[in-house]
Amino acid sequence: MEPVTLITGGSTGIGAATARALLKQGHRVAVTGRDADRLAAFAASAGAGERLITLAGDASDEEHLASAVRQIVGSWGRLDTVIANAGFSLPGTLEDHDPEAMRAMVLTNVLGPALLVRETLPHLRESKGRIVIVGSVAGVRNTPGNLYSVTKWAVHALAENTRLLVSKDGVGVTLVAPGVVDTPFWDKRGGTPQAAPVMTAEQIADVIVFAINQPEGVDINHLTMRPAGQVG
Repeated sequence: MEPVTLITGGSTGIGAATARALLKQGHRVAVTGRDADRLAAFAASAGAGERLITLAGDASDEEHLASAVRQIVGSWGRLDTVIANAGFSLPGTLEDHDPEAMRAMVLTNVLGPALLVRETLPHLRESKGRIVIVGSVAGVRNTPGNLYSVTKWAVHALAENTRLLVSKDGVGVTLVAPGVVDTPFWDKRGGTPQAAPVMTAEQIADVIVFAINQPEGVDINHLTMRPAGQVG
């Protein structure tokens, strides 16, 4: 039976590239995102027909996630892989962030993946499935006043906490921590750093698919990648 994957934040960037790669491999894929128009554009470009479901909503909202999981399992009867990809950053530092924007970032970047794990674990235990959490190199190094980095440190801790919780159940957990990637993530930060070497979303997607494709009994837990030339 075709495996079933749920990706949060799947309409652009790493999420969309991963969805395309998994569709090509034969998965049925559901992607979530806040922007219904972007989701519709992605669905049109993917050309996957009934093998793709798009679901508009907030990845930090438990009711949206619960509804999404019900729809996926109701439509396809199973859930094999979940990819917690939704997240964003803010320009500047915590000294000049708007408090409501800070709250939104913490909820999306930290609460969202935790809720996704909580909502999907019963189905993943049944399928002996896999969880992939997209972290960041920012989750292993501090920079001055970087609240986004704080959220990614938390996400890295969540991945290890989750691994300890579910490894006995045969559920795999992989943290993927990229360096600089050329995606719409940078739009609110003035664009991709011009002098920085970058990776593509497709390169990160290839690594995520590599982790997902490991045979039963093999659990790759932490993959960090940087473009050649990125020092920090």
